[in-house]
Formats: sequence, structure tokens, C-alpha cells
Amino acid sequence: MTPELRGGPDEVRARIQTLRAEIEHHNELYYQRAAPEIEDREYDLLASELIELEAAYPEFAVADSPVRTVGSDRAEGFATIEHPVRMLSIDNSYSADEVREFDKRIRRALGMVEQAATAESGVDEAEVTAEAGAEIEFAVETKIDGVALTLMYEDGDIRYAATRGDGSRGDDVTANALTIRAVPKRIGSAQTPAPAGRFEVRGEVFMRRADFDALNAERRRTSEPEFANPRNLTAGTLKSLDALLVAGRTLDYFVYATGLVESDLPETHLETLDYLTALGFQINPHHWLCPTVESIIDLIGRWESERNELPYDTDGLVIKVNRRELHERLGSTSKYPRWMLAYKFSAEQAETVLEEILLQVGRTGAITPVAQLKPVFLAGTKVGRATLHNADELERKDIRVGDRVVIEKGGDIIPKVVRSLPHLRTGAERVFEFPNVCPVCGSSISRPEGEVALRCVNTSCPAQVKERIKHFASRGAMDIEGLGVKLVGQLVDEGLVSTYADLYSLSLEALCALERMKEKSATNLLGQLEASKSRRLGTLIFALGIRHVGASSGRLLASNYGSLEALAVASAEELAELEGVGEILAAAIVNFFADEKDREIIRQLGAAGVNMRRLPEEAIAEATSEKGLAFSGMTCVLTGKLESIDRAEASKRIESLGGKSSSSVSKKTDLLIAGPGAGSKLTKARQLGIEIIDEAEFLRRLGSGGGTDGGQP
Repeated sequence: MTPELRGGPDEVRARIQTLRAEIEHHNELYYQRAAPEIEDREYDLLASELIELEAAYPEFAVADSPVRTVGSDRAEGFATIEHPVRMLSIDNSYSADEVREFDKRIRRALGMVEQAATAESGVDEAEVTAEAGAEIEFAVETKIDGVALTLMYEDGDIRYAATRGDGSRGDDVTANALTIRAVPKRIGSAQTPAPAGRFEVRGEVFMRRADFDALNAERRRTSEPEFANPRNLTAGTLKSLDALLVAGRTLDYFVYATGLVESDLPETHLETLDYLTALGFQINPHHWLCPTVESIIDLIGRWESERNELPYDTDGLVIKVNRRELHERLGSTSKYPRWMLAYKFSAEQAETVLEEILLQVGRTGAITPVAQLKPVFLAGTKVGRATLHNADELERKDIRVGDRVVIEKGGDIIPKVVRSLPHLRTGAERVFEFPNVCPVCGSSISRPEGEVALRCVNTSCPAQVKERIKHFASRGAMDIEGLGVKLVGQLVDEGLVSTYADLYSLSLEALCALERMKEKSATNLLGQLEASKSRRLGTLIFALGIRHVGASSGRLLASNYGSLEALAVASAEELAELEGVGEILAAAIVNFFADEKDREIIRQLGAAGVNMRRLPEEAIAEATSEKGLAFSGMTCVLTGKLESIDRAEASKRIESLGGKSSSSVSKKTDLLIAGPGAGSKLTKARQLGIEIIDEAEFLRRLGSGGGTDGGQP
């Protein structure tokens, strides 16, 4: 169902841009910083709304929309691996009806359900589906809550290990992967010889609960902050530049699929798992053959309760068509395989008492209510705090201090208060009153039009300062190791830093004067600060903390402007014309650079020697990767009906050959591909003198320009 929005095209465009920015923000937190703020279900609702809006208003759709691409976990410090077969994501479901609809979609796609089997023919579609049921079998496995990793072997010997990255390119983490006992350096045996040629397997790196608990016990002993959960710890560990640290973290690995294979494989997925075991890989022992969709539903009901008996975290079941030849027939979207679905378990819940409501102030001034709870065990960990989101949510749910409440771990990660239990009230409970001033600095609070968050207006608020510095130093931003939460707090509280530019003025003497700071740690931190000065421009733009600017936006802006100086004087109109920016992000960028305080901080960064220009190696790498490609450096627009290739696939092929697919014609457009029914875009392209080609010429250029196939995960 298409979402209904009040207003005209401007309101629709604004909502789409807001959704894109929000989804990019959560992608950044999940894939690059291993610190998600929301649960999978909330994320999927945002993505579903954006998908429906882009379908209903194709004039606002873009090829690089976050719902058409795989989130990226790329990080600096690692070599790049080009995946010979793309690593895609898995579509999620949350109900038995969604699983049944998945089954029907497959049958329709394979021609196993007659479209005429409707009320017109008097035949019930479910009966037709049941008659064809024996022809489809499913392989079902518990879904490991870990991090995707691909291994490439050649004639039995390992060649590399790589992360998913953006699906097309990942980070080379071979040294780290080889510290994992379940990653074999060589595969095959006398009974099952190693396959000839290249043989790629995909799997999940994870940490068993016992090992995670042991690590946290040691950190408690040494008064270090505990890790939040095994998945986030695994993600951070796999991206460490210190292989010795990785070796000490006791990671594990299950193989669940193959990628590029230059030899024969068995006919079914489950037989392939047996073959992988014979080669020496460790596979998930919990997998089943389900002959009908109802047997999958039964399995879901069983594992909703039994999942906690496993020695590692699982957040659902993965459902795959068992016959491998059907995988090729069903194919994939730009993001998901059509033959696979993840069923996500419902979040676990517990009851406890909400003892107090605290207020946290974020780096943009947003004030978030947090529930202080009577500690309770939930999903294997003790929970003492949970998010309440915002003031509107608090009022809507009628949650009061002293209430008995139901909490859950969203996606088994983020604790949140689901609801209160009013029938258990004693009369001592009280409604929480939000203050009129910031709880940290005492400045006034505002609520910007169109936003749900209350904000502290004082950009010098110590809480905001701490959060901005933490963001600046975080992995994926300037990646300053050793600058943790406690140290940032000390630096701000002692008056040593008030902006992230002040970090580069720290001295060894000042650092050593801090509590529990030894000379060696201080020296290492200064070394990290010095190294961070040479980070790439796109990384710096992201680290500045401009609202709505994620890592991918930072790279885009760096590529288009080449220097922070050029970006600082760009107009909102100019920025909004960039594919993937839009009016909301453009306004945020202009507002940031219009602020005198921000301009002074940037001046100080430059004086400290922080790189503010696009490094030559960045341009060389891009030029090398795009050299000779059919659409290298070109902005292309598709219009009219294409008969031999669908629009999403056409956009994907343009990008694989060095181009950029845009939804609108402008003076920056280089090429228009026009099919039958082309209208105003064709007229405008002619007026601007833009090159115009038909579908036949487009296909010819695709054929001569190379490129890679979308592939399977």
C-alpha cells in the first residue's frame, strides 16, 4: 500500500530525502561502527516506507538509494578485494503470513501457480499451491548473529579472506581470519580431494557466549568497560589492525554457502553443506529439510523458545529453496536473492520496575529520555537501562516513574521499554515532566519544526562537546585508538579540550597529569592523533559531525569538491543537484559552514596539519578503476520503456561500467537512454544538447564495455 502524504511533490521529496538520510545514518552505525541504535524491525519499517514512496513517485527515485544497495562495512587500513560474485543481503520477515507469501512468490515466479486460479475460474489458489507443493523443498538453518566473511581458495589453498563491504568490494582481513581455528588454510582430504581452480565459500564469524562472558569477566577484573554484545564485539575485532588482538578474542566461523566455484557442486543446498563439511569446513549443525511451508512455520514455533539453549546468539531462521538450479531461475534483486528469506525472531521480553527517567544529550543537542530500571536478566545479559526514544513516545505510551514495565531487546541488542502495566499501579507513580532547560548546561531547549526531538540550543554544552569528540575519534571517522569514552570525559571536564580541534594541541605533560594515564598510553595517543592528520578528505567530512552526513556522503562530497575549502563555499542549490544529496542534506551542509564557531574549528584543524584536500592516491585509484569503462565518469538518465532489460538492472550495469544513474535531466547529464514513450526528459535533453541513444545502442555499449554480473551471495 502506498503511503499517503499530505501536500504536494515538495513534501514527498522532502520525506524521501529524510528517509534516505535516516537509513544511511543507521547503516553507518550498524555496518561501520557496530553500534546500532534501533532494532531490525524499526529499520525495516523505514526501508519499506522508502521503497513504497520511490515506487509511487519514480521521478524522485535514484539508483544509489540505500534500499537498492547493500550497506557497507568498509574501513580504512585494509586492502580492497573485488568480489567475483556479489555478496548480497537477505530480505527479512517477521510473521508466518510473510513466510507463506514468500512461498507463493516463488511458485508464481516458477510458473507453479496458475494466475488464472482465482475466483473467475472457481479454483482456490491455495489448492493449486498445495498440488504443486511436492515440487519445492526448503533448507532451513538457524541464523547466526555475526559478521559475514568470504574465503577464497585456489586448488585447495586459501588465497584471501574478505568482509562483505558494499557487496561488490570488501576489506582484505586474511591475517585476522587465519587466527580463527575454524578457518582452514587448506581444504580437502584423501577421501574428498580439494576442488580444482577457485572455490569461494561464504560464512558468518561469531563469538560463543561463554567466550564473550569470559572476556567481560576479565574486563570487570581490570576495571575496563564491558563489551555490549557478541555481535558488536565480533564486528570490531574482525576490523582490528592487530592480528594478535584478534587471536586472543576466540572468534568462530560457520560456512553457509558458496560464491564463485570453478568445479561441480551437488544439486541441493543441503548436499552442498555435506560436501563443505567433507572438505574441512565447519557448518551450522542446526539445519533441516522442510518439504512444505507449513513445516517451516512449525519449526519457527519450536525455535522461538529453544534458541536460548544454543551456545551462541541466533536472531532467526534462514529459509532457502533447496534445489540449487532454481536459485539461478529465481535470480536476485539489486539487494536480495529471491530464493532466500530470513525469519526474524520476536524480541525477548521481561518485566521490571522503572525507577527513574534520566536525560541524555547527544552531539546534535537531541535530548533523549532513558529509563533507569531495576536490573533484570534479558536475553542472557543484565539490563539496567533502556531507551524511551522521545517525549512524544513517553506520553503516547503513558509511561510513568515507578511503573512496572515490559522491556525487550530489539533485535536482541537494544533494550527498550515496550509498555507500562497500568493495572499494577499503586498510586505512587508519577508523570515525568520534561525540564525547560538542558539538564547538563542549563541552556534553553527548543523543538525544531517537523522534529520530535527536543534539543539543547547551546552548541558548547559539555554533553554535546563530548559526543562530538567521541564521533570525531570513532572508527569509520578519524579512527583515533585510545581515545575512549572515559578519556574524552576527562579531557572535557578538566578543560583540556572544548572542540575536536583542541585534540591536536594536547601535550604529553597534560595527558600524563590525568588520572590513570601512564606515559606509554599518552605517547601512543599522541601518535594516533598525528596519524589521523593524514586521513582522507571524505573521512574528515564525515568526522566533522554535520547533520545527516554519513561516511558515504562524505566520500561523495570529497569526490565532487576535492577540498574542504571548496565544499565550504558551495551553495545549497549546487549541493542539492548532486545525486544522493538533496535539499535537506544540502541545507545541513550550508548551515554548518555558515556557523562562525564551526569555521574557526576548521581553521584550527588546518593549522594543526589535518589534511583537508583529496589525496592524490584517491583520485588515481578511482581513475584506474574506471579507466576504459563504457560509461566512465558519465551521468546517465533512463527514460521511456526498456524492453530487453528492466530499469533497476540497467542502472546497476551503468554503475558497474563507471557511470552514475540519475533520475532527472540537468546540465550535468551526459547521456540520455530513451525508450518508447519518452516524454519531457527527452525534450529537455534535446534542448540542452545532451547525447541521446536508443535501447539498441545502449545494449551494444553494455556488451562492449565489460562489467560484472550481479551474482548470488
